[in-house]
Amino acid sequence: MNWSIPLLRVRGIEIKVHTTFALILVWAAYYWGFGTDAGSRGALFGVTAIILLFVCVVLHELGHALTAQRYGIVVHDITLLPIGGVARIEVPENPREELWIALAGPAVNVVIAVVLIAVGALLSATSLLMPADLSVTMREAKWSGLLAYLTLANIALVLFNLIPAFPLDGGRVLRALLAIRQDYRRATETAARIGQAVALGFGLLGFLALDFFLIVIAVFVWFGAEAERQQVSNKGTLDNLTVGQAMSRNPAVLVPEDPLERAVELTLSTAQADFPVVSSDGRVVGLLSADDLLRGVRDQPSATVGVAMRRDVLQAAASEQLVDVQQRAAVAGARTLVVIEDDRLAGFLTIADIGEAFRLFAIRPELLAAPLTNEAPQPQQSLGPASG
Repeated sequence: MNWSIPLLRVRGIEIKVHTTFALILVWAAYYWGFGTDAGSRGALFGVTAIILLFVCVVLHELGHALTAQRYGIVVHDITLLPIGGVARIEVPENPREELWIALAGPAVNVVIAVVLIAVGALLSATSLLMPADLSVTMREAKWSGLLAYLTLANIALVLFNLIPAFPLDGGRVLRALLAIRQDYRRATETAARIGQAVALGFGLLGFLALDFFLIVIAVFVWFGAEAERQQVSNKGTLDNLTVGQAMSRNPAVLVPEDPLERAVELTLSTAQADFPVVSSDGRVVGLLSADDLLRGVRDQPSATVGVAMRRDVLQAAASEQLVDVQQRAAVAGARTLVVIEDDRLAGFLTIADIGEAFRLFAIRPELLAAPLTNEAPQPQQSLGPASG
């Protein structure tokens, strides 16, 4: 299930909001409404403040995304979460490009803060920029404090994001600066270790101060740094692997006319969970995933595979680089791909296959000289409805 709702597109970049984003709006309404005894006025104030803050977050992420586009780097989308925004951007190979892309987001917040300060000066609202005054004003849900709140929030976004820890912008800035002078993988390892040291510091401060939010940030930074390190490590291994070396060469298949009972039989008798669906001439026409099968058995037990299958199948070629296909699958949220050669099914690739190939070749890199013999158990291929 896709938990993100599309909002708009900016230069081809889809901006989405995750359904969990509603949680922070509910919190804001409660905090400034019931928490301040301001009632509905406070709830409206809180929701407005959070929405305006996340407009600044979107502009921050667009700073990254549009700069990446200038370098010809693929930008997939931007998603708003309760903890902030995430722009999915392909990692640039040039460290100088990564440096400017990472700095572009905080630079946008600097510009926003400067503009808001100028507006505050024109409106004689600069006195509200003092934290003590702002705390009182915001606690009372006064609209006069909103300008100062957004100003300080943008300054805080700049300072927070420049902390040298993945997945924050500062971690990417650090990695880019290191990668200018040393190997990319080594630069990532160093930046990740620094990021995890920062995370430990955050966590310790959080426990000492009983600050749950700081602990959450520590966990976020720790796992973000580890994920970045692992991704680069995996890429170094997978760069030399092709789809043909990791795919299953003889997957069990179905045809659209098969009853769902046939898919159940194959699920129980093979190691597969998903099944390519082919026509009588061997062309791939769909994919029956485990989720599709369960839904079909529950809602339409007498239906055929053709009714329950999905037709938007992610495809790959045996000669493609495995790391490229892995990224494509991650973007599409797919766990299974079909491998096509000459318009016919040549193999079957799952996320589990990719993980298995990585583990194998990380231990035995000399095996790269030969393809894997990854063959799924092949029962008798079904070319029509199964008879009782």
